Amino acid sequence: MSEKPKRPHHVYTLLVEVGRRKEDGLPEGASGAALMCYASGVDEDEAVRESVAVLKTAGMNVLEVTGYGTLEEREADGHDIEADERTLMARALEENAVIVAQTTVFREDDA
Repeated sequence: MSEKPKRPHHVYTLLVEVGRRKEDGLPEGASGAALMCYASGVDEDEAVRESVAVLKTAGMNVLEVTGYGTLEEREADGHDIEADERTLMARALEENAVIVAQTTVFREDDA
């Protein structure tokens, strides 16, 4: 029985919006947050599914996910990608992981 060839993984940049949930780890007074994530997957759908699963396991209330594509796609779109961002993307690929690179907390009075 032959094994299916492994499909190559890519790293996708995702912006995940989360709302409040008991014991979600967000600071007191926060109404939610936006998380910039780098997630490994064979396609963007898999990267989104993995990210949502990891964040739910961490107690987050995922509301919406916006995908910005792979490193190559972002470069083709003219995005300026810093060295530290590239390092985190490489780590996500190497570890087949979801990495939360940045968190922006929302507060009710931010509206």
